[in-house]
Amino acid sequence: MYLTNEEEKMLEGEYGYAVKKAMEILVALGKIYNADKLIPIKSAHVSGISYYNIGESGLEFLKDFLRGVRVKVKTTINPCAMDIERWNEMGIGREFAYKQLEIIKYFREAGVEASLTCTPYYSGNRPSLGDHIAWSESSAVAYANSIIGARSNRESGISALAAAIVGKTPYYGMHVKDERAPQVYVKIGFKLRYESDYGVLGYIISKYTRGLIPLIKLANKPSETDLRILSASISTYSNIPMYHIQDLTPESSDFDIPREKITIDKDDINEGYKYLHDDFDKPDLIWIGCPHASLEDIAHIASLLRGRRIDGRFWITTSRSVYLQALNEGYIKLIEDAGGKVYADTCVAVMPLKGIIENIITNSAKGCYYARGLNRLKVKVYSLNEIIESAAK
Repeated sequence: MYLTNEEEKMLEGEYGYAVKKAMEILVALGKIYNADKLIPIKSAHVSGISYYNIGESGLEFLKDFLRGVRVKVKTTINPCAMDIERWNEMGIGREFAYKQLEIIKYFREAGVEASLTCTPYYSGNRPSLGDHIAWSESSAVAYANSIIGARSNRESGISALAAAIVGKTPYYGMHVKDERAPQVYVKIGFKLRYESDYGVLGYIISKYTRGLIPLIKLANKPSETDLRILSASISTYSNIPMYHIQDLTPESSDFDIPREKITIDKDDINEGYKYLHDDFDKPDLIWIGCPHASLEDIAHIASLLRGRRIDGRFWITTSRSVYLQALNEGYIKLIEDAGGKVYADTCVAVMPLKGIIENIITNSAKGCYYARGLNRLKVKVYSLNEIIESAAK
């Protein structure tokens, strides 16, 4: 892989330990994927910052790696294991909370914005069409590539952080136009009704397309929430970094329609819902916000809950920036007056809930995957409207 004189100096350690290590990571990736050079990036987004996920060894790694270094580009980070202002209310212990705050401190000292969200495009880190970026949150990568038309590979937390420190990433994969071409045509033979249908669709597409990039022909126009949930699901149940929606993805008309074709019908979606439904009666928690809820989502929930009371524990997770907007609009008060809670900075997928909660109801297929995996929870997936109607009086 070709390196400029400055990049050679970085690799040789002339700019310090962290820059040297970051360059070693990027050069190794470049060799693995046959990249011929590094290219500048506009932004980075780093996952894997929850103390529950990375533990003491991860904390020590970040403390060592980030000592005395500053990122070169705008960099944001994924949700942590708690609301950093209301962690005590959530039942998080003091020692755990301080460890989580220590991790965030190291990122801040390196010039990283503590956005603490899986939807950085709602919190000041929204790329433009054609921008090269290095993001590591899978749902955000799929959204950026597929809906915005930016260009990012599906980075790990470490490779995204390395790219942020150097300000560059290897030129391969989704950074190369031809590599972004769809490989299978997927026709949806009916109109999807609920946002949760798009999560189930993502699971079904991932199951049928075997890691190929799909060109999806929808029977109706999706909402912003639908697209966010589809991006999260399709990237969770497969390893693909992008998909195309015909007449919506900015590049969808730049490529030929693939010869291989698949049709998905209502029976497929019904089977998907069955897969996403475990056997239990009453949930310990109802959870909305995977990916993080948008301002429009929170406004809609507030309107559904006006003058009503929720039966049971009901949490919404969102970014701090969206939370503050919703607070200013009065939506948080409406939801919490109804018995719900709106938490920022965190996500049930990265919280220490094992042994505290046994089952949840959510509208997110991605949330189902991670709740089952990390915390060994039982899960049922329904639409938001169905959830509110069953939980609120």
